[in-house]
Amino acid sequence: MNRRKKITQLLKAHAKKASAKLAPKNKVKYISKADRLKLAVEAEPEQTTPTQS
Repeated sequence: MNRRKKITQLLKAHAKKASAKLAPKNKVKYISKADRLKLAVEAEPEQTTPTQS
């Protein structure tokens, strides 16, 4: 690989990373299976108590 190609390749890679950092993140945060179960258990009593009273 010649010097010019190597430098341009590095500059393109840095520019790509910088633009990716600025891009909006649409991905939702990962919640583990155990945490999802905890949230479901906590939500169940809240849903059942108003209907019983």
